[in-house]
Amino acid sequence: MVDYHAANQAYQYGPSSGGNGAGGGGSMGDYMAQEDDWDRDLLLDPAWEKQQRKTFTAWCNSHLRKAGTQIENIDEDFRDGLKLMLLLEVISGERLPKPERGKMRVHKINNVNKALDFIASKGVKLVSIGAEEIVDGNAKMTLGMIWTIILRFAIQDISVEETSAKEGLLLWCQRKTAPYKNVNVQNFHISWKDGLAFNALIHRHRPELIEYDKLRKDDPVTNLNNAFEVAEKYLDIPKMLDAEDIVNTARPDEKAIMTYVSSFYHAFSGAQKAETAANRICKVLAVNQENEHLMEDYERLASDLLEWIRRTIPWLEDRVPQKTIQEMQQKLEDFRDYRRVHKPPKVQEKCQLEINFNTLQTKLRLSNRPAFMPSEGRMVSDINNGWQHLEQAEKGYEEWLLNEIRRLERLDHLAEKFRQKASIHEAWTDGKEAMLKHRDYETATLSDIKALIRKHEAFESDLAAHQDRVEQIAAIAQELNELDYYDSHNVNTRCQKICDQWDALGSLTHSRREALEKTEKQLETIDQLHLEYAKRAAPFNNWMESAMEDLQDMFIVHTIEEIEGLISAHDQFKSTLPDADREREAILAIHKEAQRIAESNHIKLSGSNPYTTVTPQIINSKWEKVQQLVPKRDHALLEEQSKQQSNEHLRRQFASQANVVGPWIQTKMEEIGRISIEMNGTLEDQLSHLKQYECSIVDYKPNLDLLEQQHQLIQEALIFDNKHTNYTMEHIRVGWEQLLTTIARTINEVENQILTRDAKGISQEQMQEFRASFNHFDKKQTGSMDSDDFRALLISTGYSLGDAEFNRIMSVVDPNHSGLVTFQAFIDFMSRETTDTDTADQVIASFKVLAGDKNFITAEELRRELPPDQAEYCIARMAPYQGPDAAPGALDYKSFSTALYGESDL
Repeated sequence: MVDYHAANQAYQYGPSSGGNGAGGGGSMGDYMAQEDDWDRDLLLDPAWEKQQRKTFTAWCNSHLRKAGTQIENIDEDFRDGLKLMLLLEVISGERLPKPERGKMRVHKINNVNKALDFIASKGVKLVSIGAEEIVDGNAKMTLGMIWTIILRFAIQDISVEETSAKEGLLLWCQRKTAPYKNVNVQNFHISWKDGLAFNALIHRHRPELIEYDKLRKDDPVTNLNNAFEVAEKYLDIPKMLDAEDIVNTARPDEKAIMTYVSSFYHAFSGAQKAETAANRICKVLAVNQENEHLMEDYERLASDLLEWIRRTIPWLEDRVPQKTIQEMQQKLEDFRDYRRVHKPPKVQEKCQLEINFNTLQTKLRLSNRPAFMPSEGRMVSDINNGWQHLEQAEKGYEEWLLNEIRRLERLDHLAEKFRQKASIHEAWTDGKEAMLKHRDYETATLSDIKALIRKHEAFESDLAAHQDRVEQIAAIAQELNELDYYDSHNVNTRCQKICDQWDALGSLTHSRREALEKTEKQLETIDQLHLEYAKRAAPFNNWMESAMEDLQDMFIVHTIEEIEGLISAHDQFKSTLPDADREREAILAIHKEAQRIAESNHIKLSGSNPYTTVTPQIINSKWEKVQQLVPKRDHALLEEQSKQQSNEHLRRQFASQANVVGPWIQTKMEEIGRISIEMNGTLEDQLSHLKQYECSIVDYKPNLDLLEQQHQLIQEALIFDNKHTNYTMEHIRVGWEQLLTTIARTINEVENQILTRDAKGISQEQMQEFRASFNHFDKKQTGSMDSDDFRALLISTGYSLGDAEFNRIMSVVDPNHSGLVTFQAFIDFMSRETTDTDTADQVIASFKVLAGDKNFITAEELRRELPPDQAEYCIARMAPYQGPDAAPGALDYKSFSTALYGESDL
């Protein structure tokens, strides 16, 4: 490029700059031969020379302004060769040799020679035109040179119906003006004097700019000025002639008219290019708008799903226990509703979101767009992490519910046991403090005192027997506190009262013994039989109370083995009843013997046994109570045994179904893995086969529903383990969801392969060849391969790879740097290598056509060339143009185009 501006200004041109490009070569033919007599023709009148000066100067400036400069005097401004070289670079789009910067004559001649050599290299014969004449400011030679340039770059390549150059341009004018009255173009001088031909050309291509019917043939100046002004204002064609110069000349200069008319030809011939460029931009923008809609839909769906997960996890992580089993069971029922009703649609939404994301990425790859990166926190991995957190919370919540129900059952059992033992103990201690505080020994006889001593000994024995019950009561209260029983306050208060009373009884017992021992020396005989009765009746009575307590004790079991253990213990207890009955009869026999001796010796007894309150009636009453409780206990144990047998049946029933469904799901997962690797037949056959396979999986859903029903029965029966199967309902659910997700993902992969194949024109044989090559190097048969296997695959397909090229390819097929290449990424890469797609350079070139070869474009030009919605789309997204040649309202289409493809600015 000629560096015309010495002070830091440079200008770059694309291959489409200028009139006809730089590809033309060869001789200019017969028409150029007609120009060999330039010397003779330039001996013309001053009017023609004036027209040529004005026209050629305007034509040169129309191109030089693209480089930010212009000429004022065509004789003088080309003398140093700098602007001449710059003009040739602009109109040809090619770079000329570097100009010489010196100001000496030799430097100027060398620069002009470089320009003339370039003109000659394009097949132009330069007749009698030398560098010295141009440097010396020879007007005739300078005009001749410029005309030669105009012929070569603006007129030579014009071709209309097998005619070219001047004849082609004339034929084009005749075709375009044929429908217009008073217009008959036969040449490039007289036919244009009235100005109607110029107006007809404009009206033919832009009828909204000219009111042709109002023009008059007898007013040529008005007609010419109208055409020149409209062309300059709306068509970017500078005014090259004055109307008066044409009208006041008998025969206008042909070269000036041809130059002016060629500008109209090039202005209008670009309309088709603009339409093609507009169509390309429309296509690109339509794809971009569709992808933006898909991205917005993904963002919305991802936000909704993440919001649902965010709301649900705190509910699942809520571990605030309830006070009663009923309240916890309601929580469990709410959790089941969540599992049955609320979660399944979200599972489907998550699967569909992944499918939509994969489809969007495939469309972006096919349209040569950068991969879609969702906004922060909405990546597929974020959704998967959130979902994993949800399922962890869900699993933990279910375990907590079941453990909490077990805890509440245990608490209810312990609380009832505490109340029973406390009531029995409180009933036993009732009146004991008053009895121990009674000072009856002060007025008693010796026999009475001895009786009181014996009675006290029996009480101490009874007190010691009750020590275990007090310790049990305290231990149960402690356990209730450790298990966070909701009514722990009342339990603790009652337990403390019992313990305080027990301490007081111990202290009172000790004090009474000391008092009785003081008078023991004064006491005599006591009826040994009564004493023996009391000693044997007290532990027997305690045994009966313990037996009644045990027979009424609540029990909780979870397995058939546990209930059978209780039944065995109960049977063992029943085997001791005959010995207990014999002990009862022996005790009653002692009482009867005492009665018999008293009666036989006429001893008057005071009534009850002085050593014990346990009368024969009490013993018999409690014994009858024990006899009544035994069959009730038998019945309760048998009922529980029946319940556990039913539970065992539910376990076996669930295990039988789970042991079928679980392996079936695993088998299907393995089969899908094999199908996704083998992929026999056409992609449509594979898709059809996979969808049939999906239908067969969906048809299997009733078996899963049956298993859910059986699992619900197990949970309602509060069955917490099952030794007959390793499968839990959670395992089955997760496996089923993975199976549905895997088949849906596999179908989506095949659909994306079809989309890739159709968009890139890949044949079925190529697809099969790609699959066969990929499977050959996918040694682990996982559907993906590491970088070493992928390098071997590329080498086998004919690639000669260096580390830099291989790293570039890996950045394309593995943008996330996972170290693995999938079959879909391999197909996308191969399709890009073998097919053509729109590129950022093509879109930039299209915008440049719409912009009239400028480095920027205006909103007005966009609205004129593009549909309204897409024009506004561009205007809203294009940044202001900041280049040195910026005009008001200029927009930067280059950075906009590169942004469409995710590339850095050119």
